[in-house]
Amino acid sequence: MYKLLIVAIISATVLSCSSAKKTMAENKLTAQEKSDGWKLLFDGKTTKGWHKYGGSPVGFAWKVKDGYLYLDTTVKENWQIKDGGDIVTDEEYENFHLVLEWNIAKNGNSGVIFYINEDKSKYNWPWETGPEMQMLDNNGHPDAKIIKHRAGDLYDLISVYKENVRPPGEWNRAEIKCVDGKLDLYLNGENVVSTTMWDAAWKKMVAGSKFKNMSGFGTYKKGRIGLQDHGNEVQFRNIKIKRL
Repeated sequence: MYKLLIVAIISATVLSCSSAKKTMAENKLTAQEKSDGWKLLFDGKTTKGWHKYGGSPVGFAWKVKDGYLYLDTTVKENWQIKDGGDIVTDEEYENFHLVLEWNIAKNGNSGVIFYINEDKSKYNWPWETGPEMQMLDNNGHPDAKIIKHRAGDLYDLISVYKENVRPPGEWNRAEIKCVDGKLDLYLNGENVVSTTMWDAAWKKMVAGSKFKNMSGFGTYKKGRIGLQDHGNEVQFRNIKIKRL
């Protein structure tokens, strides 16, 4: 009986370790993905390919550990993090398909922003030009009480048609696909938002949002991808993109 118990414990440990390995970030592309034109935006080891919005190097509060990129929130600075800030891709994208995984802390808030115009002489923040797919603890952050501010929403513009976000501590898979203005957001495999950018209906929707006085918001058809520092811990992994 004692020997059987030992064997059971060892087996459980092996299975546990095996399971842990399976959940570790790979940050790699398959041969098929490479052939299809996918590119990694995060190599799992460095912040290569990114910089702080405005042109400075990525701050030290953005760190890499165990194959994921995260924001260390130890030292606050106003509503963001000291030596953190929003980070953006070195390259700009027009028609694209972006995929990433995110894991928000309890009561946390963040987002992925796209079509960012990085002209600091005009725009102090990425969200003055780029729309955002919201990342949020729907059960803990006060923003969740505001319609169109919940996880997966096209922030302040369109709510998800169905909520399927996973709780803090669990990884969510997000996708943003835009082709000639046809915009689709996916969360955990489901198409949760679908709209068309830049047409009359889009302009009317923006005019009825908090971005109504930001003349450049949602107008650019090419721009950078950004990860938001909203003052809360957030983790990212398996970030990849394909030009369409």
